[in-house]
Order: sequence, then C-alpha cells, then structure tokens
Amino acid sequence: MYHREVEPTAEYVARFETGADWREEIETLAREEDVQAGWFTALGAVQDADVWFYDQGETEYRSVTFDEPLEVAACVGNVSLLEGDVFAHTHVVLSRPSGQALAGHLDSATVWAGECHLRAFAEPLERSHDEATDLDLWL
Repeated sequence: MYHREVEPTAEYVARFETGADWREEIETLAREEDVQAGWFTALGAVQDADVWFYDQGETEYRSVTFDEPLEVAACVGNVSLLEGDVFAHTHVVLSRPSGQALAGHLDSATVWAGECHLRAFAEPLERSHDEATDLDLWL
C-alpha cells in the first residue's frame, strides 16, 4: 500500500448547471478554486450517461451509454492532476424509475440537477502510470 497524510484546506458546495456535463462541472469547480487534490460527493439527476467499466483481463475501459433520464443515487470521487491538468475520477450509482441500479466510472452525463461537496487538500496529487493495472493512479 502507498499512502500519505493529506491536509484539508477548504470545502466547497456547488450546484451544477442544467445541460452541462456532470464531470466537467466538478473539474470546472476545481480549476476555479485552484484545487489540485480533493475528495467529492454529489447527487442529483442526469438526462443521459456514458459509464465505463474497466475490463481487468483486457486492461481497457468498456463504455455503455444510457440515453435516458436517471437519478444519481450516489456519486463519489477524487480530484487530482493527470498530465498536468485537473481530472475528476468519478464513480457513480445511477437508478432507473424501476429502481434498477447502474454503476461504474462516469465518463460523461448531461446534468438535469446536481449538487456537489468538494473537500480540497493542501498538496497536489499527481496520477502516473501503474504497470500492474495499466491505469493512471495516485502516488
């Protein structure tokens, strides 16, 4: 395990703009407040979503598109730097009107309504390539 202590410096709450991209709203908040590392939670609803699932055997993401209104039952992730730019690593649980849950790595989604809490950390976290998983990971 790799770890280090982080020092929280600020906390922000935000309401996402209807019609905007969900993940881009988180990244915009981070850029505007100069947050290069942090942790966030969010909830709301989206009009559609592109969700990625990581195939561990093939070491690549597989995309599934949902072109329908969905509730964001839970959204959690972190902010870090990837190739020098802010990146919101975003995981989500979405639900259909039937209550069926859909989950994975959120690549993009069109906001219907969204609220977010972001806790910023003092020191940047930079992602780098991890040979074992073929992913860009912290530390």
